[in-house]
Order: sequence, then structure tokens, then C-alpha cells
Amino acid sequence: MSDERCLYRYSTVLMGSPILLKLPRHDEALASRVFQLIKRYEDLLTVNRASSQVMDINRAAGRHPVAVSRPVYQLIKCAKAASLAQDSAFNLAIGPLVKLWRIGFQGSRVPSGAEIAARLALTRPQDVALDDAAASVFLTQPGMEIDLGAIAKGYIADRVRDYLRQQGTDEALINLGGNVHTLGRWSVGLKKPFAADDALVGVMAVDGQSVVTSGVYERYFEQDGRRWHHILDPRSGYPLDNALQSVTVISADSLDGDIWTTLLYGLGVEKGCAILRQREDIEAIFVTKNRDVILSSQRRFRFSLLDADYRLTDCTA
Repeated sequence: MSDERCLYRYSTVLMGSPILLKLPRHDEALASRVFQLIKRYEDLLTVNRASSQVMDINRAAGRHPVAVSRPVYQLIKCAKAASLAQDSAFNLAIGPLVKLWRIGFQGSRVPSGAEIAARLALTRPQDVALDDAAASVFLTQPGMEIDLGAIAKGYIADRVRDYLRQQGTDEALINLGGNVHTLGRWSVGLKKPFAADDALVGVMAVDGQSVVTSGVYERYFEQDGRRWHHILDPRSGYPLDNALQSVTVISADSLDGDIWTTLLYGLGVEKGCAILRQREDIEAIFVTKNRDVILSSQRRFRFSLLDADYRLTDCTA
């Protein structure tokens, strides 16, 4: 991110990621309340600790439904709908595969084909049973685990945006480890894959938009001369393998950004562009292995290319 205004920066670490809040005025009390809000939602949604509502659901897999709070239930319902979309690379039930690969954690490795096949049998989103009246979730097969890691940050970023508005704040930027949400006008950098943290491909000018980027450079490991990244294809059980290095989604809500970065990653550039031409609420930037930067459109942002090694084009090319 980059901006020339005089800003106050507040930071912490939550959800296993650096959290940054930018404000045009000094307000430590507001920053503290924002971080407390993020922590409350993290405690509800995490699968990286023994205690959370999501972990309660996972521990009861194959045995009984678990009633959860309405916010958690609605998020799970949204995640299931995205998982059941045609050709979806999004899957809320992907937890067993994530734990098998352990990409980004100690002990990551390439599993055997037999191990992957066994875990794939536990990742059917159809086997996540929802009861609207009771706000309960039942994983019908023992060993199933839901993982909301691909959607939780977007949901929480939207709640932070709503809270800041309620507090009368009309200018702020919150970065939840890659999920950026803005109030007012800001410049947001597009990171260069496999480069230094401050190396940018370009910069987006946005006004009150969410910017979510998912890239193969975020978490990966190398084995036998090959790089294995964390964006798993729920259909094969292996990391997605296509022409892309990153997908950035610009939208009003960060929850949509989380869902659509995954969906578009799975679709690839050609199919992704075809889908985006039919939607006015979602825009995207694709960065390919061939160093093409492909824009779906620029209704919600303006993009400036900074790195001469990349070629700027659009979905009509």
C-alpha cells in the first residue's frame, strides 16, 4: 500500500497475520476497539486452536449437529453456497486436505495419491447439513472438517468497515493480512509475486472498496525441485495448476472478494473474464506466470503499472 497523506498507523498480529489500521487522525482508543472486534470474531471462527464454534462443529462430525451463533451460521451457509457453485474451486469442507498438506505450517509435504483420495472422500460440501431454524451445522461423515480460512478474513473486514462507519469514521484503511478494506480514497499496491514485500507490480486507486489478493507466492514449499502452493483444488486434492500467479478482486464487500479470488483462480483467465463480463459488482486483476497483468475493467478502480517487466492488457485482448 502507498499513500502520501499524513497517517497514523496501528498494528498488531491476529489470525496468524499482521493487521494494519490506517487513520488520518490519532485515535488509539478506536484502534484498540477495532483490534478487539477482530479478536472476538477470530475466537468464533478459527480452526487453528482447540476452542471455537467451528472446532465444536468439527469435533462433532458424524455424531450430532452443533448449534452456533447466527453470524457463524450465516457465514457457513454462504460458504456452502459458494462451494456448490458450478466448477467451484471454493470448498468449505476442505479442512482434511488442508491438514494433510500442511502448507504454511511445519511438516508440509507432498502426500501420496492414496492419502489424497481418502481425504477427498471427506470434503463433499453436500455433506454439510444446515438447519436454518436451529442455526445448527452437522457434518454427516466422521472425519469431516470445515475450514473457513478462505472466507473469514473477508467477513471480518466487512464487520470492521461497518463498525468504523458506526463510529463516524469516513476515512480509514484496514489490512487483515492481505484483505484490504477502505473507507474513502486510498492507493493499494499490487504485490510482485516471489519478490520482496515492498516490490509492486502496480498500484490501484480505490474509493470505499475492498481489495483482496490471493497468490501462489503467499504460502508454499518446495520438494523434489517443484513448488507446491496453498491454493488447493478441491476437485483433485492437489494445488491448482494454471497460468496464474495471483488474482485480485475489487468489490464493495470483502466477503465477495474472498469468495471470488478462489472462484476465479479455479476458472483461470479465459473463463474468469467471461464470467466477469456478466457481473457489474466484481472486478479483477489477473497476474500470470508470463507476466501479463489482465484487467477485467476499471469501473471500481484505476490501475497504474509500475514494473516494466510486466505487460498491461485487459479481458478483451
